[in-house]
Amino acid sequence: MEHPAFLLILLGLFAVLFGGKRLPEAARGLGRSMRIFKSEVKQMKEDDDDKPAPGPLEGRVVDDGTGNGTSNGTAASRVDDVEPVRQPGEPRRGA
Repeated sequence: MEHPAFLLILLGLFAVLFGGKRLPEAARGLGRSMRIFKSEVKQMKEDDDDKPAPGPLEGRVVDDGTGNGTSNGTAASRVDDVEPVRQPGEPRRGA
């Protein structure tokens, strides 16, 4: 791929496909895109360097062993106990 003949064939192919007028515009657009891409990658690397390494996370345990996923036991234990989502103005069931 680094052979000079390969580059000449590639440039000739682009010239035939895009024509002489559109080739400079395409090269200019490609150059702009590459510059934007490089600047974004550089910015991402700088952002990663600024952040300190994450330490241990602190939190509380919410599972108390009952299997319902809360520590105070107020969550519904069955699907039947959960009220379905209602549309605005729709009456409640059983009311």
